[in-house]
Amino acid sequence: MKNVTITVEDATLEWVRIEAARRNTSVSRLVGEMLTEKMQHDDAYARAQRDWVADTSSFSSGGKAYPARGQQHNG
Repeated sequence: MKNVTITVEDATLEWVRIEAARRNTSVSRLVGEMLTEKMQHDDAYARAQRDWVADTSSFSSGGKAYPARGQQHNG
């Protein structure tokens, strides 16, 4: 594990100190956990997006013409 120095606004530091105390943990651990969650969320989103783009079956009309816009949306 590595140590990192960060710069944050005073209000942010106050919030993270209170939040860490509320969770009975250190600021360092809380920030580390938040960054890990962000990384995992972004990785999961990127994987889902790649899977969706790779699934070409959702783009196929099965040889039928696509409906006109007016047929899809009543308005």
